[in-house]
Amino acid sequence: MAVSIKSAREIELMREAGRILAMVHEELGKAIHPGMSTLEIDILGERLIRSYDCIPNFLHYNGYPASICVSVNEEVVHGIPNKKRILKEGDIVSLDAGLIYKGYHSDAARTYAVGKVAPEVQKLMDETKNSFYAGIKMAKAGNHLHDISNAIDAYISQFGYGIVRELVGHGIGTQLHEDPQIPNFAQERRGIKLRPGMTLAIEPMINLGRADVEFLDDDWTVVAADGLPSAHYENTILITEGEPEILTLLK
Repeated sequence: MAVSIKSAREIELMREAGRILAMVHEELGKAIHPGMSTLEIDILGERLIRSYDCIPNFLHYNGYPASICVSVNEEVVHGIPNKKRILKEGDIVSLDAGLIYKGYHSDAARTYAVGKVAPEVQKLMDETKNSFYAGIKMAKAGNHLHDISNAIDAYISQFGYGIVRELVGHGIGTQLHEDPQIPNFAQERRGIKLRPGMTLAIEPMINLGRADVEFLDDDWTVVAADGLPSAHYENTILITEGEPEILTLLK
C-alpha cells in the first residue's frame, strides 16, 4: 500500500481545495428548501465550484453523471440528481461533493434537514457528525489507521444504529480515491501507522436501522435495505505533528 505524504506545497494546495469546498457546502446548505429538486442542487453546486475556477471531481467519475451526489432519506450515498425528485418538509438530504483545485482534490459530505425533521432523524444526523469527531480524535501521528475506525464504531454502537460496511473513507490528494481505505467499523488489525502529511477523507455513513444496503438499478444509488433514513458526514483532514487539521471546514 503506497500512502502519499504531502509536501508543504501540496498541503497548501489541499488547504485551498478544502476551503473552497467548505464555502460551496455553506452555500448549498443555505439554499436547500422544500420544493427544490435534487437537480437544482446539482446545478447550483456545479456553478459554485466552477465560480472558484475549480473542477467538480465527481462529474463523469467512473461514469457518474452529475457534480453533486444528492441522496434523500433512505438513500445512503451516490443518489443521482433528478428534476422530478422534489424535496419536501421533513426530508433529509445528504450532499457529497468534491472539487479539484490546481490538480488537488477535496471531498466532503453533509446531511441537511429540509425544514423540521422528526427528533429521531435529527438525532441520527447529529450522532453521525459526532462519530466523525470521535474518529478524528485518534487521527494523530503515531497512532494506527484503524484506531479511527474503532473509535467511530465504539461511538455509534451505543445508539444501535447500523454502520454501512460496503462503503468506506479513503486517502485523497492528486486522486479522489487513494490508499488507504478507512472503514467506519471496528477492525481486528491495527492498520498502517499514521504519519504527518497524510491526507484522508473520513466519512461515517450511518443508518437509523440495520446496516444492510442495496444498490439500485441505476448502478449508483445505495439505499438502506430497510427503507429507514441514513446520514453521512465527511471531511478531508490532514495528519500533522499534533492535532489533525480539518481542511473542509471554514475556520
